[in-house]
Amino acid sequence: MNTVLYQFLVEVPTAAAIWSALLVLALTVLTVLVARPERDPALDEPVVDPSPAVDPATELADLRRYAEEVAVAAAGAAQTARRRRDAWLTAQEEVDRAWTAYDEAETAARRFTGAAALPAPRTPRTPAEYAGRERWLHQAAVAAHWRGELPVERLRDVFAHRDGWDPRRHPVEQEALLARAVRDGRRDAYRAAAGRERSAWRDAELAAEAARALAVEAYAAAERLRPARLPAQRTATATARTALAARWRPARVG
Repeated sequence: MNTVLYQFLVEVPTAAAIWSALLVLALTVLTVLVARPERDPALDEPVVDPSPAVDPATELADLRRYAEEVAVAAAGAAQTARRRRDAWLTAQEEVDRAWTAYDEAETAARRFTGAAALPAPRTPRTPAEYAGRERWLHQAAVAAHWRGELPVERLRDVFAHRDGWDPRRHPVEQEALLARAVRDGRRDAYRAAAGRERSAWRDAELAAEAARALAVEAYAAAERLRPARLPAQRTATATARTALAARWRPARVG
């Protein structure tokens, strides 16, 4: 019994001393691990730019060539826009002239409106009279055609005696019919001129819009050629990468 008690009293303090030493050692190692900074494993690797390396001289040459091409295209578009605008102004003048001619023809045809209610003058119905009426109609139609008042299609109708052109009518009736034909022809000419003017206006607007877009692109391309732009971009990129690589953080435990 005394021997067992002696061994217990001797071995227990020894074991306690050993466990205390191990505990102190574990706390020391844990403190060192927590206090020591550690790099991010992802940042330990070198930063690799995914984009392929581009020679600054080659890049500058490409930018200059693109700027020159866009400038040439913008100049050509501006000339086209000016031509289209001039064509539109010309078409607008044609519309004004066509309207004036139609208004004059309408006024002349309106003078025969009241005359149609009056009876035609009585003349002897002889072959010579009908031949004279036909001759007058042909001469009046040809004169109107040479003045630009009667289109060639209507002139053919006059000589073919179709579409209401009857040489047996009295010259007064034929003159009224001729005035209405001139009015209708000038009305058709005015409508055609108005259609050409609208088409020319649309072409001018499209050309002006294309010229404006190319001018903006040419200006942007010229801005990209400024000397301070490319070095400033590379300096900013290098600074951002340096700041990213310099970040530290505490090590993870466990």
